[in-house]
Amino acid sequence: MAKNKGVRLTITLECTECRSNTAKRSAGVSRYTTQKNRRNTTERLEIRKFCPHCNRHTLHKEIK
Repeated sequence: MAKNKGVRLTITLECTECRSNTAKRSAGVSRYTTQKNRRNTTERLEIRKFCPHCNRHTLHKEIK
């Protein structure tokens, strides 16, 4: 039997600077997966995390 959808969702966070900068030092975009509670956090999540492509902490936004 299939379970009901829970309150927690798995989301993907993507680096905003890698996506917008075409002259970066390596190909690729930094992505992290995490979970959020859909009842408490209804808007899109934005967290500062380390990007190995930019080699520093940058803003990562929820994409899906």
